[in-house]
Amino acid sequence: MTTEVRSLREFRMPDVGEGLTEAEILTWYVKPGDPVTDGQIVCEVETAKAAVELPIPFTGTVEQLFFPAGATVDVGTAIITVAVAGGAPAPVAPAPAPAAQGEPAEAPEPERREVLVGYGPRTGGAQRRARKTTVAVSNGTAAPAAAAPVAPAPVAPAPAAPVALPEQAAGDRPLAKPPVRKLAKDLGVDLRTVVPTGPDGVITREDVHAALAPVVAPAPQAPVAAPVVEAVQDDRAATVTGGDVRIPVKGVRKATAQAMVASAFTAPHVTEFVQVDVTRTMKFVRRLKETGELGRDVRVSPLLLVAKALLTAIKRHPEINAQWDEAAQEIVIKGQVNLGIAAATPRGLIVPNIKDAGARTLSGLATALGELVDTARQGRTSPADMQGGTVTITNVGVFGVDTGTPILNPGEAAILAFGAVRDMPWVHKGKVVPRQVTTLALSFDHRLVDGELGSKVLADVAALLERPKRLITWG
Repeated sequence: MTTEVRSLREFRMPDVGEGLTEAEILTWYVKPGDPVTDGQIVCEVETAKAAVELPIPFTGTVEQLFFPAGATVDVGTAIITVAVAGGAPAPVAPAPAPAAQGEPAEAPEPERREVLVGYGPRTGGAQRRARKTTVAVSNGTAAPAAAAPVAPAPVAPAPAAPVALPEQAAGDRPLAKPPVRKLAKDLGVDLRTVVPTGPDGVITREDVHAALAPVVAPAPQAPVAAPVVEAVQDDRAATVTGGDVRIPVKGVRKATAQAMVASAFTAPHVTEFVQVDVTRTMKFVRRLKETGELGRDVRVSPLLLVAKALLTAIKRHPEINAQWDEAAQEIVIKGQVNLGIAAATPRGLIVPNIKDAGARTLSGLATALGELVDTARQGRTSPADMQGGTVTITNVGVFGVDTGTPILNPGEAAILAFGAVRDMPWVHKGKVVPRQVTTLALSFDHRLVDGELGSKVLADVAALLERPKRLITWG
């Protein structure tokens, strides 16, 4: 439709780049009838990378919000209209109507693309299938789908609503990720003959293996009464009577899961362990806290000394600060160390990194580490802060865990796990005495790092934590 007195402008979900094609609306800061100005933040969205605030590029009055908080929206889809004073009336597409159950909802073609700060523009248009309508209940407001309790029973489906498997047209390209395509190629499986079971018709590794396995008819089973699903006022979980809880995997959690699977099945992991007497390091940490040598407002923790020890070890063995270039079949030794710190947040695990951490003083590293932790806790870590990492530390000791076998952050060569510090009997100066001991674990990509290099780096970190004065002489 068109307006005669005023023009309506659509603001569409911006292009988030990095291969991401959707975002979840977390919070609306405006409502219909509110005035807005150019550059004003109108909502916060969560991509697979981070939570990002979206500024409106118009000045006017909010006319309509097309989606509630909690809805996941494709890039290019209109999310809000603003009545702009003056100018020629502009045609406005109607609000996206909710699709009937079992039918896809088509996103309108975008008139223009907005680019989020921290992301680059796309080099080509992204082709996406229409998304299925889902139930999302957030803050008492239901998304455009029925949220009433349902009780599925093991009966034959009604003939009026058959569910058909997605079909591939003759010229269509099957939907699968690069590792799955490689697996299919290695096994000689034609992806066009594979039945997809992944979200939105994506072919998974299991689907490829299933295409090779002989078809076996399942044994008949006695019908089992289906549990009643209760809708809860939460956009993350639906509770099932009997104790089961279903949590939708999306946003940061979904990206983390995909990245960990890709890393685990791409990079050959090797993990080495060492126990270290860190009594002197713990005394050094207490002294820095008491004297305030690094600054009045600077937080000092054992993790700071572990980070400095790792950076010093990398300076002595720069070959471990590397990446694998699959296309060029080359090992790229990075010029600077971007130190990632794994952080657990309500939205899932994220790994922001400190840029050029190797060039920072102990005081500068402490300041950067404190800022990184604060930003992560507030859920304000930017996409740029999570890109370009070269090596990571995960502090499992804060959970009382001694150690583990950490999975590499994708694209990185090494990750160090720092375990809990415990009082243990230890041979010190020829006598068994109580000392403060921790366990370190270093996982590394064996394509980039051989056993000798990995062992030297881990041994150096241990030696530096055993005698922290070496941070001065070795640095």
